[in-house]
Amino acid sequence: MSHELIALTMFASMMVLLLTGQRVFAAIGFVASIMVLLLYGNGGIEIPFSATFKLFNWIPMLTLPLFIYMGYVLSEAGIAEDLYKMLHVWMGRMGGGLAIGTIFLMVIISAMNGLSVAGMAIGATIALPEMLRRGYDKVLITGVVQGGSSLGILVPPSVVMVLFAMIARQPVSQLWLAGLVPGLLMAGLFVIYVQLRVKMNPSLAPVLSDEELNIPMSEKLKLLSAGIIPFAIFFLMTGLFVMGITSLVESAAVGATSATVAAILKGRFSFKMMHETAKKTLGISCMFLWLILAALAFGAVFDGIGAVRAIENLFINNWQLTPWQVIIMMQISFVVMGMFLDDTAMLVIVAPLYVPLVKTLDLGFENQMIWFGVLYTMTCQIAYITPPFGYNLFLMRAMAPKEISLTDIYRSIWPFVAMMTFTIALVMIFPQIALWLPELVRN
Repeated sequence: MSHELIALTMFASMMVLLLTGQRVFAAIGFVASIMVLLLYGNGGIEIPFSATFKLFNWIPMLTLPLFIYMGYVLSEAGIAEDLYKMLHVWMGRMGGGLAIGTIFLMVIISAMNGLSVAGMAIGATIALPEMLRRGYDKVLITGVVQGGSSLGILVPPSVVMVLFAMIARQPVSQLWLAGLVPGLLMAGLFVIYVQLRVKMNPSLAPVLSDEELNIPMSEKLKLLSAGIIPFAIFFLMTGLFVMGITSLVESAAVGATSATVAAILKGRFSFKMMHETAKKTLGISCMFLWLILAALAFGAVFDGIGAVRAIENLFINNWQLTPWQVIIMMQISFVVMGMFLDDTAMLVIVAPLYVPLVKTLDLGFENQMIWFGVLYTMTCQIAYITPPFGYNLFLMRAMAPKEISLTDIYRSIWPFVAMMTFTIALVMIFPQIALWLPELVRN
């Protein structure tokens, strides 16, 4: 059997198992284990075993549970809810102010959590009912919450970027810095879109009444203090890291400790809260760990049979594609797969094929693996909100108020998909949008 046919068999077997509803890590790990035994005999089991210990020896992996814990503490302690109340009072006089404030809230939650789940939960359960009660258009605000929550995987500290860094063997800190400017650019486009829509049709987002907003300045200042804690945690965590005072893992520990102290100072620390936080952190961390182990094992076997070199020969020599045409093909495949798979499943499927191939391409600039990691993460954002199986679509359907239908959810996402696609195109045309900040900090 040729290497090309073996590679095709591995991918086909994996996709069949995924379609049967098996867990992603189980399907990928099973195919890797069976193929290595068939190809190399009993001694071949050393290949995935070695990949496993590479992961256990990689110190930055410790950041994963720490950042997940930090996000859940801030959510369970109600600090994110306090933050929304502050935005409600301070931005309510602006046309579409609550929708714009929700986008800012999502950016802050992203910086605290690194996952889209927390932002979606807070937006759907807190922001949506409040805006609906005040007469906001349900399609507009549904799109705002879904698009804003997807920023969680791009704005640092991003858990998805940690996964990419583990599999592609790239520095997490460089990936985080590379994602910051594109993430803020995308959030800025969302704000401009909301402002333009409201300016053309003010009925989409009525200004709040004077009764709701005429509160004493002392109360406003008290609410303003709600925003100090998340910002202080974020800047303490990232500032110490950028200044070189703490390492990556130490920075994650600072964030986790700061979140716990904040919960204690707010008087919301309890055994029940810690129990829920620990349980959710353990569940999410274990899920990601099993996925990474399966991906590394699959990648080791896939690379061992020379399939990556065969694909490279097909694209470059046989089809004579330019490096940029190869990148565009990869992006198109991400968008297609993202309609059916979540970001982690997509990463573990394509990483064994795409990561080694990108390293061989001559795109005309340095740090192209960091740049490619940002492109992948941005495409995952589209995967979160595109039918038929967009992850955030199902979360929104489960958590949104009853008056928001599935049709409203589907109608709401397309302007945000267009803005995300536009941002991806900008980063592809101008790579320095992503690479400028990492180079500045490194130098």
